[in-house]
Amino acid sequence: YWIPALISSITLSAGLLLAALSTSILQFTLAQGVLIGIGTSVIFGPLIADISHWFNRRRGVAVTAAAAGNYLAGALWPTIMPTLMKAEGWRFTYAAIGIFCLVTMVPLVLMLRRGAPEAAVAGSPGSRSVQPISLSPAALQVLLVVAGLGCCVAMSMPQVHIVAYCMDLGYGVAHGADMLSIMMAGGVVSRLASGFLADRIGAVWTLMIGSVLQCLSLLFYIPFDGLASLYVVSLVFGLSQGGIVPCYAIIVRDYMPAREAGQRIGIVMMATIFGMAIGGWMSGWIYDLTGSYAAAFLNGIAWNILNILAIVLLLWRSRRSLTVAA
Repeated sequence: YWIPALISSITLSAGLLLAALSTSILQFTLAQGVLIGIGTSVIFGPLIADISHWFNRRRGVAVTAAAAGNYLAGALWPTIMPTLMKAEGWRFTYAAIGIFCLVTMVPLVLMLRRGAPEAAVAGSPGSRSVQPISLSPAALQVLLVVAGLGCCVAMSMPQVHIVAYCMDLGYGVAHGADMLSIMMAGGVVSRLASGFLADRIGAVWTLMIGSVLQCLSLLFYIPFDGLASLYVVSLVFGLSQGGIVPCYAIIVRDYMPAREAGQRIGIVMMATIFGMAIGGWMSGWIYDLTGSYAAAFLNGIAWNILNILAIVLLLWRSRRSLTVAA
């Protein structure tokens, strides 16, 4: 897993540095959309798959703790970057972040060259067996892809558009950036808490709880559009949705063979990232059509309901397997 993570780290750093040196919008777009896009999207799946092999007990906490890193970054960087850009300009900011990623991520990735302990490898003494479910691996994969796509189309709406939404309401960019940071900080707490919950009640039930709460918090954005209300709803949204994506990786490890973890988790993570990408675009397109974000929130809720239906089917199939086994 460390090789794709290393390639991702170098690609991300190179993209940031080349964006800082760009002299045309085409160069900037290629650096941002291709190099930075590939760098940020590739690394998450291998890291989550790798950490899942190191733990049999408390795997949920281990996976969600590792996954909390990007939300912690999401809470910190939106407050740091505006100050840096105001003081030194956007080129310096891009270059500084690129150098920071290079000198921190590459050495840390190289530490992952040592494989997981023998005790955690599937088939070895003390390893955890795959849980029963009345779905084929291919059907389970498709179900997780649908769930991941639905949840992240919904999730992207506030994450991508909260700043623009605040501007549309007349509150300004600064309040929107603060809400995004609060949202990400809530996501850190949610991810850590969901790990403990997954180890106690199972990842599928934890996923269901997070998805339902995310759907409710999206609904709250529509009537509660006051400044103070938006801060509260953004915190609630962050606390609701932070643990959703790591649960997919835990479900893969619980119900699928360990040797397939990298491929299976990578496919699900690809679906979630695609959901974030298309969801952000879709919300903007709906806003351009309607002149209001209310319809965009309703679109997110509809996708969230699709996600919940997929999880209900997953719960039904897993409970049915336990009944048959009994």
